[in-house]
Amino acid sequence: MTQSLVQLIGQTTLADLSNEAVNSPRLRKNLNFHASNEAQCHRLLNALEPGTYVQPHCHLDPQKEETLVVLKGRFGVLIFDEVGNIKQTVELSPNTEHFGITIPVGVFHSMVALEAGSVFFEAKAGPYVPIAPTEKAAWAPVEGDVACVTYLQKMLEHFA
Repeated sequence: MTQSLVQLIGQTTLADLSNEAVNSPRLRKNLNFHASNEAQCHRLLNALEPGTYVQPHCHLDPQKEETLVVLKGRFGVLIFDEVGNIKQTVELSPNTEHFGITIPVGVFHSMVALEAGSVFFEAKAGPYVPIAPTEKAAWAPVEGDVACVTYLQKMLEHFA
């Protein structure tokens, strides 16, 4: 039986991933630890830089609850009702009271990067399935729309 080497996750890993995010048009980058999109358990690092826009969305598949744990930086998480009213906001950062969150199925959410070099660990059930149009918030601009800049600024105001 052949054993593969373990994969260490360290400060250099986080810095390199953040650097890739800075140089990405979407200002984000992920590093997958699962072998393929078909894997039953998805484990990844996700680096988001200030200025990236994550359209509010929810996951409707009963297996797609997701857990996020912040390793570096600061994030603001917004929880919305079905029509776009903000129900809850929370700031997540390592070494603070709140450094992670589990988001249940069917809950509309988004997040904003509050400082450069922000990275979180994400775990959720696979296989990978792109977010369906019915899971994207119809009341929020789609990624790439010029209205994203204004909408992102309104989300950021909750963490000033």
